Amino acid sequence: MQEFHANDSAQGTFVPQQKPHDDILIRLQGLTKCYGPKRALNGLNLQVGRGKIVGLLGPNGSGKTTLIKLLNGLLCPTEGIVLIDGYAPGVETKAVVSYLPDRMYFADWMKVSDLVDFFSDFYADFDRKKAAEMFSALGIRPLDRIKSMSKGTKEKAQLVLVMSRKAQLYLLDEPIAGVDPAARDFILNTILTNYNEEGTVLISTHLISDIERVLDEVIFLQDGQIVRHDTVDNIRALEGKSVDQLFREVFRAVPYQGGDF
Repeated sequence: MQEFHANDSAQGTFVPQQKPHDDILIRLQGLTKCYGPKRALNGLNLQVGRGKIVGLLGPNGSGKTTLIKLLNGLLCPTEGIVLIDGYAPGVETKAVVSYLPDRMYFADWMKVSDLVDFFSDFYADFDRKKAAEMFSALGIRPLDRIKSMSKGTKEKAQLVLVMSRKAQLYLLDEPIAGVDPAARDFILNTILTNYNEEGTVLISTHLISDIERVLDEVIFLQDGQIVRHDTVDNIRALEGKSVDQLFREVFRAVPYQGGDF
């Protein structure tokens, strides 16, 4: 069996300059994103600290994916400010943000070993040993090709790569959508046991009951606006109900809108 060998070359990887540690990792001020006349996000103000697992919760069409893409630098704001670790999305933030999109973006011909090489070349914080251990635990071999994998295995493989970085911010867009309950348990356990504890995980989902047990905070999005940002413990103490129950009450009158923007 081929092994995952360490890559000694650091050429092409960006290592950000050190700067004073700030307790606030994400800052949004007046963040607005428009698609023509439609406001997908409307004047968001938000601060998220470090060392947390945060649920970005809302019905389809509420703006979750738009916000994650803005944080990842894939979209530009129409108005307002986005800062991650003190930087606007760009070269500096790419080095500290680990992004799991809502769909596979690797070519089918690629082998697992190709994916590991790809991440190792791009990210200085990528841990090849950790990735190899997780792939081995899943029974995924270095020479396995993406095109030979089931949907659930592809989801797991992509998550392994994302969680093998020692990032400051993990952006996970619908990581448990479309997979069976056993795969969901594996994915949530992988997130819990492998993220950088000094960093923060932001998980976008509408499957609240499946992830509530791992969350420290929640952000409720509705029609492109934040309607609540609170700790899970505070919601349970003040409301006397679970996050899932509160979510169903807040959003039960919101019609399905055909997917996030």
